[in-house]
Amino acid sequence: MVTRPFHFSGSTGKQLSGRMELPGGRVRGWAIFAHCFTCGKDNRAAVRIARLLARQGIGVLRFDFAGLGDSEGDFADSRFSYDVQDLQAAAAALAAEDKAPSLLIGHSLGGAAAIAAASDLPSIRAVATVNAPFDVAHTLHQFDPAALAAIDAEGAADVLLAGRPFRVGKGLIDDLRQQDQGARLAALHRPLLVMHAPLDDTVGIENATKIYVAARHPKSFVSLDDADHLLSRPQDIERVGTMIAAWAAPYLTRPADPPPPPFDAEAEETGDGKFQVAITAGGHVFLADEPESVGGMGSGPSPFDLLSSALAACTTMTLRLYAENKKWPVKRIRTAVGHEKDVSDPQPDLFNVRVSVEGDLDAEQRARIMEIAERCPVHRTLERGARFTMLEGDPPAPCEPPEAHMEAMDRATEA
Repeated sequence: MVTRPFHFSGSTGKQLSGRMELPGGRVRGWAIFAHCFTCGKDNRAAVRIARLLARQGIGVLRFDFAGLGDSEGDFADSRFSYDVQDLQAAAAALAAEDKAPSLLIGHSLGGAAAIAAASDLPSIRAVATVNAPFDVAHTLHQFDPAALAAIDAEGAADVLLAGRPFRVGKGLIDDLRQQDQGARLAALHRPLLVMHAPLDDTVGIENATKIYVAARHPKSFVSLDDADHLLSRPQDIERVGTMIAAWAAPYLTRPADPPPPPFDAEAEETGDGKFQVAITAGGHVFLADEPESVGGMGSGPSPFDLLSSALAACTTMTLRLYAENKKWPVKRIRTAVGHEKDVSDPQPDLFNVRVSVEGDLDAEQRARIMEIAERCPVHRTLERGARFTMLEGDPPAPCEPPEAHMEAMDRATEA
């Protein structure tokens, strides 16, 4: 699983900052997560739910609404209707990358925004809400009455929301008062999952009842028992993420199998840390990095770790193929590889390979296993050396078909 930055232009032209959680294997579908009022994309619930869904094969975009977090804009100019339009802009930005979302997820006011945005997004096939208000104006309960009076009288005022100061303009207040969620729910025409905590003291459980009654089937309700509004406990976040992944399965639009990429592997900077890159190889995405001791974050294997891994994997696979062909009673094979440099040697790179084979083999068979280990395609590539072509830009990088490695192992095990 990999997280990478994702920036796009919002409905008012502001640059919005997001993070995309990429599944590590086959993608089942794409989703957008709308955060709670004043929370931001890096709210703990947003991050953990998005990453849990990514582990289930659902890629997720979480982003800061305008005026919050790393997105451009002034919160004093924010509107609920702008947030709705920014969700639609996010969906368009994903679709432009062939990642059209089929699922909208919203927490608290983000849930109300997801309901409002879904009807105008043809790719969205399902909506899930967590502790969402039915009446969007319910959000005004978080404001001190004196602050609301000051905003109405003066056009803007400084208020405390969730213990943090914000400059709030009258446009936001008026916009919240003008929303008709009941009509939107009746016209949603999407499967809806309503999740709510009965003890939520920020958005009461009666909101879930009103949402459920106003919506049409198919609709589902899940009680979150003693969870709080922000899902502050890890077990509550785990439950929400797991439930959404299971419920959404029939509604996900799995992307069409992409054509084979014009490369065997690609490394792209994620923007996190000094060295972290996202590796795309064989239809999988994972991180590579350097250890903290040399300025990295230690978030993935280093390049030489990956090189050693290639040798360890190829050796193990080749030996398994040979043992199967010989019908030898090999239970398990494990190859460990270490790399070191000796600059005083004409060949300074040394790979220390240790092969462990579990099974009832005699001494002659074990000796033969060690001979075959030196024949694996990666071993021979490293031993012989290689040639390179280096070009700037994005032309295809010629590569062998996936079957080539199997054919090379077949040749290595012929005896």
